[in-house]
Amino acid sequence: MNEYERRAAQAGIHRIAVPTPFQVGRVNAYLIEDEPLTLVDSGPHSERSLAELEAGLATLGHRVEDLELLVISHQHMDHFGLAAALAERSGAEVAALDLLVPVLGDYEAFNDREEEFAQRVMLRHGIPDEMVDGLRAVLPAFRRWGQAVQITRPLREGDTLEFANRRLEVLHRPGHSPSDTVLYDRERGILIAADHLLAHISSNPVIALALPERGGAERTRSLVQYLDSLERTRELDLDIVLTGHGDPLGAHRELIDQRLRLHERRAAKIAGLVDERPRTAHEVALEMWGNIAVTQSYLTLSEVVGHADLLVRDGRTVETERDGVTVYESA
Repeated sequence: MNEYERRAAQAGIHRIAVPTPFQVGRVNAYLIEDEPLTLVDSGPHSERSLAELEAGLATLGHRVEDLELLVISHQHMDHFGLAAALAERSGAEVAALDLLVPVLGDYEAFNDREEEFAQRVMLRHGIPDEMVDGLRAVLPAFRRWGQAVQITRPLREGDTLEFANRRLEVLHRPGHSPSDTVLYDRERGILIAADHLLAHISSNPVIALALPERGGAERTRSLVQYLDSLERTRELDLDIVLTGHGDPLGAHRELIDQRLRLHERRAAKIAGLVDERPRTAHEVALEMWGNIAVTQSYLTLSEVVGHADLLVRDGRTVETERDGVTVYESA
């Protein structure tokens, strides 16, 4: 337990690290010991995750049945997979961004749309058919880690969650996902940030299907959104950032500045490759990372397309279409 975690615990917010089957490792759920007794995020839908969450609650003197409010930070299954089971046992309200109501309420249907969308994106950006087919073959195995859940308390940007001893401001910070939601305790300078800001890795702004009620473009400009969200978070007065993975952190402005410089360098590298000759996003990814595992192909594609969106926005690169495939070339 580091300094920031100890201080958060003294303020009544306790980290429970729950196992996941994913490369990122454990995910952090946060118990807020206040009225209502609240759990922010839950871990994926698995017996092992539930057992370790129950053990973490017991260490703090609580049971699942004691929970009164569940808050979901965003739409990734390692953060909400157990929410339905916890709500059923406890009768707790389930709060999440209002845009997630149709997404998590009919999770299977949204998964179907996301998989079809991902296939179109991969083919459009030059990923070979056999790699697309390989990824589609493994995706269904991931679905079991999520489970549909009914959101009973929709949240909007600027709402406030009122407790007996604190107020948490609801802030929408899209980028890592379209639904990223952080909770800000202005009085104590504490931010429950989920995957919006992590200490040990840069949050991956994954290419995502736009949320149903947003309309307009089919896909999000994830990295453009993410950098804008980071700039807004940089302006907050924070002492402690409670992250979705890994240890809580401080000095958020220094970390955000590091992240902004990282993305500037990566965009410049991609611009240099595109200046040499026109390339698809997949060709850029191969040049940067070599042979890519099927399971990592969508993440690396998201990295390239996100930075290409920045370059196109800034007029450094142009996006053209050749036989249905997007090609980036020097402006």
